[in-house]
Amino acid sequence: MHHAVRPRTLPRPGPVPAPRPRAPRTRSLIDADALRVLHRAARVLLDDLPRLTDRLIAVLQEQEPAYRAAVEEDPTAIWQEAHRSLRHSVSSLLDPRGARDAARRCSWKIGATRAEQGLPLDALLHAFRLGGSLVWQGLVDETSRAAPEDVRLLVHVASDVWNFVDEHCTLVADAYRQTERQLAWRRENRVRLLAAALLDGTSRIADLPEAAQALGLPEQGRYAVVAVTGGRPTGCPGARAAFGPGVRVHWHTGVAADYGIVLVGDGEEVAVPEEQAPGTRAGVSSAVEGLAAVGEARRLADTALRLSPEEGGAARLTDHLPAALVVSSPELGAALADRLLGPLAHLEPADADVLLDTLATWLACDGSAQRASRRLYCHRNTVLNRLRRYEQLSGRSLSRPSDLVEVSLALTARRLLGR
Repeated sequence: MHHAVRPRTLPRPGPVPAPRPRAPRTRSLIDADALRVLHRAARVLLDDLPRLTDRLIAVLQEQEPAYRAAVEEDPTAIWQEAHRSLRHSVSSLLDPRGARDAARRCSWKIGATRAEQGLPLDALLHAFRLGGSLVWQGLVDETSRAAPEDVRLLVHVASDVWNFVDEHCTLVADAYRQTERQLAWRRENRVRLLAAALLDGTSRIADLPEAAQALGLPEQGRYAVVAVTGGRPTGCPGARAAFGPGVRVHWHTGVAADYGIVLVGDGEEVAVPEEQAPGTRAGVSSAVEGLAAVGEARRLADTALRLSPEEGGAARLTDHLPAALVVSSPELGAALADRLLGPLAHLEPADADVLLDTLATWLACDGSAQRASRRLYCHRNTVLNRLRRYEQLSGRSLSRPSDLVEVSLALTARRLLGR
């Protein structure tokens, strides 16, 4: 709402055609008279500034709903802001150079403040132009009252007045947008920090309501975490595509993996396709209760991610609980593998590999020697002989349930831990 006028500079001396020697002087006299008329009216406006401010506030309330709400909320602050802006504007008419910097600082502050308060930029720019219109109308009205014959001289300063209005509209828009970008960055950074704290398990109880609001998720609810790695953008296309528009999920970009915090219904599970794009791996945790437990779900998702195929694919923790036990405690898994498979260490490596592959295939075929033989391209009796040989070397019985569980976990440790 700052409006000022720059005095027109005299034309630089130059070659003047002989038939028109008085043209520069005539122009100079017009400019001087126009400035005299402008300054006389501006001094009257400056003395009557409170009334002009009241008029501007009334027009804003009538024409701008956003300002109407702002005036109702804090009428004193809005009036003082308008009064301060108009004072800088009218002062700039009287002393353009001396008042320029203060007027620019005022406009910039208004633009930044209104951006922080969420006032629409269109409403703010409209207010500045309305202020310019009222100042110009006040100049015309005062000149018409005091010296009607001088109104025509105001035409010579009109362009300067409106150029100044446009300059300050641009200035306030720049301040508004810059502040808006800063606020957006702060909000995004705050959301990132809140999500990171939830996933790390370091979030404070007092921060949970803010985190729920920032992430758009309820504080109380069932959650699962999806860990994805090996692709970009965030969440990787294959894993992200698994969630339809009705699924509430917040994606967070981590260092080693991206994490999706997924709200799941009672009795439901997160549906992520096992097949993913080549190189993209995903791990899905089991469900936990409440945002406070998301850190535990993230650890479970990391465990599931370690179980996903190296070439690409997804693994759900609840479908691989025995393997999850092994990778969750690699020291114990390694000790179990050494105890159950160590007796084969004295064999030739190729011979030991044949026995272990036969054992793993037999377990994968649910203990069917016939199906295992088809997979291994050998006779059923060959499978049975290899199994008996393992029993003799290890001292374990594959018909004893407890031994069978240990053998299965030992083979899993061999596969996952390279034992």
